[in-house]
Amino acid sequence: MEITNVMEYEAIAKQKLPKMVFDYYASGAEDQWSLKENREAFSRILFRPRILIDVSRIDMTTTVLGFKISMPIMIAPTAMQKMAHPEGEYATARAASAAGTIMTLSSWATSSVEEVASTGPGIRFFQLYVYKDRNVVAQLVRRAERAGFKAIALTVDTPRLGRREADIKNRFTLPPFLTLKNFEGLDLGKMDKADDSGLASYVAGQIDRTLSWKDVKWLQTITTMPILVKGVLTAEDTRLAIQSGAAGIIVSNHGARQLDYVPATITALEEVVKAAQGRVPVLLDGGVRRGTDVFKALALGASGVFIGRPVVFSLAAEGEAGIRNVLQMLRDEFELTMALSGCTSLKEITRNHIVTDADRNRPVPRL
Repeated sequence: MEITNVMEYEAIAKQKLPKMVFDYYASGAEDQWSLKENREAFSRILFRPRILIDVSRIDMTTTVLGFKISMPIMIAPTAMQKMAHPEGEYATARAASAAGTIMTLSSWATSSVEEVASTGPGIRFFQLYVYKDRNVVAQLVRRAERAGFKAIALTVDTPRLGRREADIKNRFTLPPFLTLKNFEGLDLGKMDKADDSGLASYVAGQIDRTLSWKDVKWLQTITTMPILVKGVLTAEDTRLAIQSGAAGIIVSNHGARQLDYVPATITALEEVVKAAQGRVPVLLDGGVRRGTDVFKALALGASGVFIGRPVVFSLAAEGEAGIRNVLQMLRDEFELTMALSGCTSLKEITRNHIVTDADRNRPVPRL
């Protein structure tokens, strides 16, 4: 059966993967309200398309932190990809490179920064968790920089792991034949079995709950890579991130896997964009499954989006070819959305091309 959209890979992944692995990738925190909302919030944003514009040539290229990419669709960090497919992060790296876009490698990858760099050229960012042992962090950041990674995406929404009930029920742990490759030599690469989620126990033991804005400044003293603060949902934290020297902001609720009942990222986006005042790029992840979603995010002021679950689901289904297909489908859909909305380049996508709940609740018509 031919796959015609990104969502169809989820059912195939569910068939192919062990329950523990699929549930780990698929689930959100607690009631999974935010998980559902990440998708549903997109569906409440409608288009105001402009017609009779020459759309015979469409340019989707853009730059993120000065790096030129083929489209504003990038790959979010997702952990332990070899649970999905033997090639894991290697396949993801090659697919991203072939599509001319950025891959973000997770700290908790099952392939190391050096291994991923060895797959060939490509613009890659490194997602960082801050461990209690800062020497571990400094070493890892240096290794990423040496391996040619171009930026750090610092995850700031995980002082503790969110409560993911499927992982508790399944007693989730990293399969014995895999390791968290970046930490292998540091004796932090294995996950112990636990009475609940092995990952939750690992985080409780290793990840630093004291992490604060001063650490964002500290990171800048140990690397020349720009730092993206990943996990911002409010105007207040946007301003603090910029004051602390962040080069950019990723509006993210961690795929709705951390605090439940936070707003969808597409809902939080405009508040963050307004607070940033154009000083740094604002990016978004969470719930992006269609080219229309990409357009909506850009119309609300995002410079680009990241996809997470579609990558692991398509990887499980078809390996590298699956990820390539996801990136191509999103690209094609986004190009079509631009054409049908009357936009020939990203700079032509404006706030006036969409209408949100907030707009509809405003009595004054926007002209």
